[in-house]
Amino acid sequence: MTASREVEAPAAADGTDPELLDLQDDISFELEEVNELLAELIALQADRKAKDGEILSYRLGVTGEPPETLAKIGARYDLSRDRIRQLHTKAVGQLIRNAQLSGHRAANVFAERYPIGARDQQLMRALLVETYATDTDIAANELSYLKLRLAGHAAEDAKRIAGFVTQRIAAWQKKTNRRLAKLRDAEPRATSQLNPWLSQVDWPTSGTPDALPLTSARTVDSDDDGRGHFYLDKVGRDVPFDSGLEARLLWILNASDLVDSFQEQPGAITYDVNGTEQLYYPSIAARLTDGRTVLIDVQPLGHVAFHVNRAKAAVGRTYAHSKGWGWLIWTGSLLGIPDLLARKVDAAAVAELTELLAHGPVPWSAIRQVRAETGLELLDFVALVLRNEWRWDRGPFQLSAPPSRPPGT
Repeated sequence: MTASREVEAPAAADGTDPELLDLQDDISFELEEVNELLAELIALQADRKAKDGEILSYRLGVTGEPPETLAKIGARYDLSRDRIRQLHTKAVGQLIRNAQLSGHRAANVFAERYPIGARDQQLMRALLVETYATDTDIAANELSYLKLRLAGHAAEDAKRIAGFVTQRIAAWQKKTNRRLAKLRDAEPRATSQLNPWLSQVDWPTSGTPDALPLTSARTVDSDDDGRGHFYLDKVGRDVPFDSGLEARLLWILNASDLVDSFQEQPGAITYDVNGTEQLYYPSIAARLTDGRTVLIDVQPLGHVAFHVNRAKAAVGRTYAHSKGWGWLIWTGSLLGIPDLLARKVDAAAVAELTELLAHGPVPWSAIRQVRAETGLELLDFVALVLRNEWRWDRGPFQLSAPPSRPPGT
C-alpha cells in the first residue's frame, strides 16, 4: 500500500504544469530504461500472442511512435473502441502476471523508480512529468497503472494513482482554457516563446506557399474522447489535441501576434519503416502574418533521434517544401535540433560508441555500460545519433551505423 493520498497541491507548486517544465530537465537514461523495459515485456507478450503485443504497442507507444487512440486502434481491426479497451486491459493483466512469474528484472528497476513506500503525491508528480516528457497523455492512465503494478503496487493503489494522473491532465486542460480568455495578457509572452523557434525554421529556397488547408486530414479518431480540445478564437472553433505538448504549442500560436491562422494535422503523408508503409499526420501548419507558412511537427525532445521520427521528419520536410512551406520540429523544450547538433559530447564516449558500432549493431546493455564508464547523458546520446546519422530503433532497442559510411564520420 502507498503511504498517503494527498494530491491537492496546486500544479504551480509541485511543478507538474506543462507551462513550467522544460523537457531537457527530465530527459534521462533512467526514464529511457523504463521505456525500454516496457518494450521488452511487450515483445515477450507478443511472442505468446501477436495480437496482444500489437495492441499494447499501439496503445502505449513503446516503439517510438506516439500512443494511438482506442478509436484508431479499433479501426485497424474493425473493432469498437470499447472492445479494444477490453482486449488491452486483458493483455496488460497477462503481461503483469508473466513478468511476476518470470522474475523479470523490470521489477527491480520499476520498484526503485516508483517505490511502494512513496507518497501518492510523489508518485503522481513523477508519472505526470514522464507523461509530458514522452508526449503520452492519451495513454497516461494505462502507462501509469502498468508502471506501478510492475513496481509491486497493489492493483487498487495503482488504479487510484493512475486516476489522479488523469485528473491532473484534465486540470491542465481547464487551466489552458481559462488562460485563453486572457489573450491580450498572453500575447507578448506567446510571441517571445515563438520568436526563437522561427529562427530554426527550414525554409524552401523558392516558391509561393500553398494556401492553408481548411480541414484536418486526420478523420478516423478526430472526435475520440481520449483527446483534449479547447476553443481557439484565432480559428473560431474547438481544436483537438493529443497531449500537453501539442496544447502548449497551440496556445502559443493562438496568442502570438506573429501568427495569422493555423490548421492542425493539415495533411496525410506516407513514410516507410522497415519496408512497411505507414501514414503520418504532421501536427500543425501555421500561416504567419508576413504571408509565409510553416509546417510544425511536435516531437518530444528525447524522441527526436528515433529512427521512426527521423523517417517522418524526412518526408515531412519534403512535403512542406513541395508546398512552399517551411519545416520545423518543435520539441517543447528550449532546445531544438540545431542545438542538439551543436552539443558538445565527451570524446571518450564518442570513441567508445564508434568502436562498438564498428563491430555491428549495439544492444541497450552496451549503451548502459558506456554510460557507466563515461557519464554519457541521454541528450548527449541523442546528439550523437543525429550528428552521425546513426539508426536508433526502439522496442527492441538497437543502435546501428548507416550502411553507406563508417560510423563516427
